[in-house]
Amino acid sequence: MRTKLTLENGTVLTGESFGAEGETAGEVVFNTSMSGYQEILTDPSYCGQIVTMTYPLIGNYGVNAEDIESASPQVAGFVVKEYSDFYSNFRAKESLGSWLKRSGIMAVQGIDTRMLTKMIRTVGAMRGILSTSDLDDKHLIEKVRQAPRMEGLDLTKRVTCKELYSWDDVDRTPFALLSDTSAHRRNGKRFNVIVFDYGVKRNILRRLASYGCQLTVVPSHHSAEDVLRMNPDGIFLSNGPGDPDAVKYAIQSIKKLIGSVPIFGICLGHQLLALALGGKTFKLKFGHRGANHPVMNLLNKSIEITSQNHGFAVDPASLDPSKVEITHVNLNDGTNEGFRHRHLPVYSVQYHPEASPGPHDSDYLFRQFVGMMETHAPLAEGVPGLVRL
Repeated sequence: MRTKLTLENGTVLTGESFGAEGETAGEVVFNTSMSGYQEILTDPSYCGQIVTMTYPLIGNYGVNAEDIESASPQVAGFVVKEYSDFYSNFRAKESLGSWLKRSGIMAVQGIDTRMLTKMIRTVGAMRGILSTSDLDDKHLIEKVRQAPRMEGLDLTKRVTCKELYSWDDVDRTPFALLSDTSAHRRNGKRFNVIVFDYGVKRNILRRLASYGCQLTVVPSHHSAEDVLRMNPDGIFLSNGPGDPDAVKYAIQSIKKLIGSVPIFGICLGHQLLALALGGKTFKLKFGHRGANHPVMNLLNKSIEITSQNHGFAVDPASLDPSKVEITHVNLNDGTNEGFRHRHLPVYSVQYHPEASPGPHDSDYLFRQFVGMMETHAPLAEGVPGLVRL
């Protein structure tokens, strides 16, 4: 079926549908990963976005029940150069197209994704509309210019859990077996970790569980007082979609929790932690989305190949240097990729260590969290339990 992708700058691109029919709007972004489309589609951080894959052939290994990061696809839409309905993989259960149709996600092929990516890099991420129902260019341009911008949107409300729940599933891949849970316990008990769900990926939960953490996942609006009554050993701030500055309730809760127990944040959790510490965030021109972003660990000058998905970043100049130390930097554009508190057991990174593109480059961050819970000591130079690999 004929499908049109219309951008707010007036560009109209025509392709063929291989997903659901209808109409959807969102911020059009691109991802440079060569594989992993199922993880990308189910990552709640992509809520409200139409994702363009730069790799030209998508769908050739189908979909399965294991490579998902949430219960269903989260993207607003999906754009590829060429879709392969024929798939070959021993784990595959169905084609990508049939899965997207069942899930109600619009998808289009036959788009010049190289041209689209170059346009986004030049102009910046733009609002867009995918439509099979309205093919009138003028109408579509009018509608896309009325769609909400990403700035100011609190999308965590769409993707967070409705009520708290426990997570017991441990990552059982061969690499995960390197993290022996029996070695990470306090007095024979697993660490009680509270996970704020701003759009958490399942593999983050699996990695934390693999390191001996008993996880309780709570909604994004859960109060600091209720969390502290649960007597946590540590608090994890998850990834998620939208503008971090719009999630005021989460920032206020984090402010109250800082200094109580060790805190570890990833992606949106990293940004919210920075805002709670008095910092500022800003919107990137086209964001970082892919599985090959080089990051330098400034503590030991090592390089990590990282997986990333974010459209906002922390302004390091806005953080108080007497309290906060910058720990990681993006080698592509120099933006902030991590920081830690100089006196409290608090740290975060912008990228996704659980995605393991390195593959082992960033897993030390989970060991560091466990080390902090073991000692509950200030995050300072030479403190036992602070892993600095």
